[in-house]
Amino acid sequence: MSYPYIAGASASLIKHFVKDFYQGITVTCPGFYGPQGRVLRLGIRNPALINNLTSFRFGQHRIANFEMETSAIYSLGKLLGHHCLSLNAVVANRIKKEFSKDHFAAVDNLIKKVLKIISEDL
Repeated sequence: MSYPYIAGASASLIKHFVKDFYQGITVTCPGFYGPQGRVLRLGIRNPALINNLTSFRFGQHRIANFEMETSAIYSLGKLLGHHCLSLNAVVANRIKKEFSKDHFAAVDNLIKKVLKIISEDL
């Protein structure tokens, strides 16, 4: 059994990624299929989990992203004393059933944008 926990991005990094970036809560799921609400052949334990998390609000904060890596990045960063930030290209809106027509371009554009910010601001 796993237990949820909360980890935050580095305040010293996030301040560089405000303009033209959406901010929200990322849920790091412990797997790609069932934990993210995807059904192949087996059912999932809580079919409404992703929809319930999507409607979650805490003040002006909302869950904006589901993926598998951020918790590991933040946990290792904290243990090693590093500043960490998770930046994600949106390639699918599973709630609206909308998908990027060119996910390679979305990722490439994010990389270029982040590298520009890093080279100019940090």
